[in-house]
Amino acid sequence: ADHGWIAAISKNAADAAKQYSDVELKAVEPTNDINQQISAVESLIQAKVNALVILPNDGEQLNQVARQAMDAGIPVINLDRVFPDKLSYRTWIGGDNYGMGVAAGHFIGKTLKDKGVADPVILEIQGIATLPLTQDRSKGFEDALKTYGFKVTAKQDAKFTVESGTQVASNLLQAHKKIDAIWNHDDDQGIGVLAAIKEAGREEFFMVGGAGSANAMRDIKADSGVLKATVTYSPTMAASAIKIARLIAQGKGMSDLLEQQVPQSITLTSETVTKDNADKYLPTGFES
Repeated sequence: ADHGWIAAISKNAADAAKQYSDVELKAVEPTNDINQQISAVESLIQAKVNALVILPNDGEQLNQVARQAMDAGIPVINLDRVFPDKLSYRTWIGGDNYGMGVAAGHFIGKTLKDKGVADPVILEIQGIATLPLTQDRSKGFEDALKTYGFKVTAKQDAKFTVESGTQVASNLLQAHKKIDAIWNHDDDQGIGVLAAIKEAGREEFFMVGGAGSANAMRDIKADSGVLKATVTYSPTMAASAIKIARLIAQGKGMSDLLEQQVPQSITLTSETVTKDNADKYLPTGFES
C-alpha cells in the first residue's frame, strides 16, 4: 500500500466494515507479490471465511485460487482487476477504465477544438502497458479523440510509480519541443510527471490526470499550473465491495433493486473533475 490509491482502497474497505456490527474484516498484508497474494487467499479459504473481497495484482495469475474459493462455496467479490474466468467470482465491481479514457479524450478534444488548435501534439502517459485496464483506458482515449479528428502523437507507460513518471515525462518532453496536451493515466505517477514538467520549465500545454487524487484536485482547484482536470477511478469502490460482500454472504439483494440477489457486475462511472467542481469531489479523493 505504498501507492496512494491502493492505500485508499485498504482504508475504504476498513472504514466500511466498521459500519456493521455483524462484519468481521480479516485484512491481509497488501502486497503486489503474486505468490504472497495466492498464499493469503489460500489461508482465508482454509479459515472458511464467509466471503472474500480480492483486488488481484494480476487477475490472470490469481484466477485459479479465486476459483478454488468459489468451488469451496466462498463467494468472491472481484475488485477492480478482473479475473478472466467468470466462475472465479460471484460479483465484479470496479471502475470504468474505458470510460476514463473517454472522459479524458473528450476533455482534451473539446478544449483543443474550442481553442481552434489544428493537428495538435497529444501525449499519453500510461500506467502498466501490459494490463488490460491500461489497454482499455488507451482505447477509450483513442476513440474519444477520433470524434474530434485528433489522435495520440506518442505514448509511453510509467508503471504507476512516481520515479517512472518523472523519467518517462522527461523523455517525452525532450522528444517533443511543442506539446498541446498530455493525458497521464494515474495521479500517483502524476507527481513525478508534474515534477519533470516543472524541472523542464514547460507550460505551453495542459494536462489531464487520472484516478482523482486529492492533491491533484487541489492543484486543479488552484489553477496555477498545467494540470486542468482529472478523471475519476474512485477507491470508494472498496467500501462498496465490502457492503456487497456482506449482502451476498447474508443472501440479500440490493434494497433499491427489485431482484433478490446482488448483480453479477457493477461498473462505476468515470467523472471529470475540473476547477468548477473540485470541491464536490475532494472528500472522495486520496492522498498520493
